[in-house]
Parts: sequence; C-alpha cells; structure tokens
Amino acid sequence: MWTWTALDADSKLLISWFVGDRDGKTAYIFMSDLKERLANRVQLTTDAFRGYLDAVHMTFGFDVDYAQLVKIFTGTTEGARRYSPGICVGAKKRVYRGAPDLAHVSTSYVERQNLTMRMSMKRFTRLTNSFSKKFENHAHMVSLYTTWYNFVRTHKAHKLSPAMAAGITDTLMSMSDLAEMIDATLPKPGRRGSYKKAPE
Repeated sequence: MWTWTALDADSKLLISWFVGDRDGKTAYIFMSDLKERLANRVQLTTDAFRGYLDAVHMTFGFDVDYAQLVKIFTGTTEGARRYSPGICVGAKKRVYRGAPDLAHVSTSYVERQNLTMRMSMKRFTRLTNSFSKKFENHAHMVSLYTTWYNFVRTHKAHKLSPAMAAGITDTLMSMSDLAEMIDATLPKPGRRGSYKKAPE
C-alpha cells in the first residue's frame, strides 16, 4: 500500500490523501478527489510516476498548470540495506499542461510533510512490530494524523495550523475540540422504546 498526499505549498494544508496501490487507477481516484477540493485553477507538481499523466488529464483537463519534477538517482551503494534509496544526483522539470512557474515546480514541501507523517506514526516504520498489518487500521490512522496535522499542529513556517493559514478556521484546535465538533454533528440514537413499527 502507498499513501498518496497533496499539499498546498502556501498554507501547508494537507488537502487530500489516499491509501492504495501505486497504479494508474489509484492515481485517477486520488486526482479526482483533489480536483473536487479545489476552488480555483492551481499550479500542480508531481513526481515522475507515469500514472499521474493520464490521471491529471482525465480530471483537470487543461484547467491546470502542471509539471513533473523528475529526480535522477544513482544505484544504491554496495552492501546498502534493502530500503535504502539511491543518491539523488539531479532533477529535471517537465511541463505538461498550461504555463507553470518553473521557479515553483517543487515537491520539497510535500516530501517534508511525508517525513513528518512517517516520523509521527510508528505504523510507517518498516521491520518493526508497530508497522501496519491491517489496511483499514492504517487508513484510519492516516485520517487521524491528517486531522491533527491540519487543525492541531502549529506549523513552524507561519506559526499557525495549516487550517488557520488556509482560512478554514481562526482557532488553533485540540483533538478534544475536534472530537466534540464531530460528536455534535453525528445523529443521536433514539431513546429506548421510541421505535414505532410501520403499519402493515
């Protein structure tokens, strides 16, 4: 399973996430969700995964300024561990849609957020007992993390929560605050004995 994330570079708001396979179908589902959450045309940068090309075309059409950042890696050094990445020796910027500002074609912010995600949840630590073994529980944990990251955590870049920086709320919230808000919106079960059988 892969965790897909989309981040607003200005507010650092984690706009969309999805847990699934790394294939074209999942890329389409992820991009469809992202498109529904955006009010305006945006500049979009992804990594070089080819599944993004069709997914962006099918969901955004030409209503996006889209580029890919293609990183160039060397092979891992001899004796490197199984999960060690290669060394990044360069990057190329490829424009696919519209007119993205090349100075802002970057995946650095979302990669830093992904590091925060991995460091904040032991479920992402490979080869440990805490590594996620059940898909549903893993997805629930990513959902909780996203809520904490957007509404509770103060981002060092602007000293606000991402939700505050994006204008979604004007208050730094706690997880208790959010739990109370969610509880207030859920339908309450009826009192015992209030159920009436429909006439036959």
